[in-house]
Amino acid sequence: MKTTLKHLAMALMVLLPAMGRAEGANTAAGNQEIILHAWAWSFNTIREHLPEIKQAGYTIVQTSPINECVVGENGGRQLFGNGKWYYHYQPTDWTIGNYQLGTRSEFKAMCDEATRLGLRVIVDVLPNHTVIDRTQINARLDSAVHGRENLFHANGLWPIKDYSDRYQCTTGEMGTLPDVNTENPDFQYYYMQFVNDVLACGARGFRYDTAKHIGLPDEMRDPKSPQNDFWDVALGHKPVKGLSLALPREQLFVYGEVLQDRNVPEQGYARYMDLTASNYGWVLRNVLNKHDAHADDLTRWHHSVDPMHLVTWVESHDTYCNDHASAGMPDELVRLGWVFLAARQFGTPLFYSRPHGSTRQNYWGDNEIGRVGNDEYKHPLVQAANEFRRINAGQPEHLVFSDNGKQIVVERGRRAAVVINLDEQPADVAIHVTVENGKYRDAVTKARLQVKKGMLKAKLAPMTAYILYK
Repeated sequence: MKTTLKHLAMALMVLLPAMGRAEGANTAAGNQEIILHAWAWSFNTIREHLPEIKQAGYTIVQTSPINECVVGENGGRQLFGNGKWYYHYQPTDWTIGNYQLGTRSEFKAMCDEATRLGLRVIVDVLPNHTVIDRTQINARLDSAVHGRENLFHANGLWPIKDYSDRYQCTTGEMGTLPDVNTENPDFQYYYMQFVNDVLACGARGFRYDTAKHIGLPDEMRDPKSPQNDFWDVALGHKPVKGLSLALPREQLFVYGEVLQDRNVPEQGYARYMDLTASNYGWVLRNVLNKHDAHADDLTRWHHSVDPMHLVTWVESHDTYCNDHASAGMPDELVRLGWVFLAARQFGTPLFYSRPHGSTRQNYWGDNEIGRVGNDEYKHPLVQAANEFRRINAGQPEHLVFSDNGKQIVVERGRRAAVVINLDEQPADVAIHVTVENGKYRDAVTKARLQVKKGMLKAKLAPMTAYILYK
């Protein structure tokens, strides 16, 4: 089955004005960036493994939150247990460094090394809320906003009951996390000092956690908010109390966790930053888990925003950790999904690094914050897919699915393609393709496949992919 003309047209459309949004290596011809989410790795661990990350073909390294955060039980540093991974999502202050990931000087040393190697570091930031236990908030933060009563929205300690109600969603307490008054100029000034310090250390972008919980300019204001201008301040469109974003927005890669749901103004957020393609991740996992490319529609992006401004994934740290929606998927299945995303022309793919030593029976593995993840991020097939993306930058894509849905072909131009076999058994295939006739070689196994009279005929190993060049 071939990609529809409607899909190909959609892939070339530019739907939204960018308001100065950084393009980076993303152009109308396609996306070239590749993100490694070095989830819960310490700054020193990331710095130690930067050469391997570079060799594996990534262009961006995303850290976990680097802000001062709540200290867990007995100062523990377990992913789950004594000192949990999500504690660094509970800020006690917006300053660089925490007991889980490392110090400011270690963060800067990591950024310096990344810059030397031609890699960009982006930081997971979360201005939307504080630690649950408000007694742990640093006195500096209270002082900066002239009293604790000015830190939160008027509605900020009331739980969200209806996430499709935008007023509740942008001003209410999310999952017991108190909602910061992000529109308070005093808070904005304090937060922007943190942001600019992150940039001064060498980071070149941000992932905004819970971005859809911070209101847009045209949405209803909290009684304490003079105007909904956080995004204009945070992304450099206006100063606050004379302080502006330290670097031009065009030099930064910024995307927001705007999880798709009812009544979410995706296009409004897309005027400021790239967005997460959460629905597409669900669709892809559905296809992978059913071993059937026809189980869902992979040709559509399931998003209102142009795919050039979407961050895609097979899984995220939330799908792995929170409800374990993806944690039961074997590594080889996730790997096939990654090959598919990396091979595509659009979307900026993000590879989530699973915990070191993790299995499908033990999701936390060695259960230690700060350690490197498992070796999947540098698996030969993953590395070859990343290289395929780089080599074929700008080449148009064409998707082909076998009649039984067991095979997917991503063609890029006329002389390169990725063949993915979802079948759990060896498969003899004959698939109509549009790449040139001739012999092709797999970048990983060096196996030779042939296209003759527009037909790819081959015997494919189970649950694997082939990175083919003519």
